[in-house]
Amino acid sequence: MKQEHPFKPIIFKSSKILILGTFPSLKSFENSFYYSHPKNQFWKILSTISGYPANIKDQKIWLIKQCRLALWDIVQSCKRKNSADSNLKDIVPNDIEALLKNYPNIQKIAFTSRLAEKIYNKHFSHLNIETVYLPSPSPAYMAMKMEDKIKEYKKALGGC
Repeated sequence: MKQEHPFKPIIFKSSKILILGTFPSLKSFENSFYYSHPKNQFWKILSTISGYPANIKDQKIWLIKQCRLALWDIVQSCKRKNSADSNLKDIVPNDIEALLKNYPNIQKIAFTSRLAEKIYNKHFSHLNIETVYLPSPSPAYMAMKMEDKIKEYKKALGGC
């Protein structure tokens, strides 16, 4: 069954870095928000590098705004059986180019998965914007320690 992306981007006129994931996990669909799996490290990493709490939805949105970040996913719709990126089929990308035209302050795109980066490069490599890969915060990617992920995110995103 084809699924549509359920969330709007979290973005502000002041946003400088767009963080792109692939597609919300089943748990994120269930909880109606980005990176909602309890074992996903995304919000813990951002909270650590910013010093801001990220325990509830409003705090997470506030953190994104304060850090001049934006948050969205590369996939607009797809078919899938589970939350694994490797399971996504019939992928239709979101209109990243239009988003960047509407938010010209975005200076960099950071990917939280190799598949997000691959889809971007397939459809949007013509865009003149810096890109960077962030280690996956997914509970499925435990090859890197949390401390090392924090260092990589801080290097790519800066402090808040």
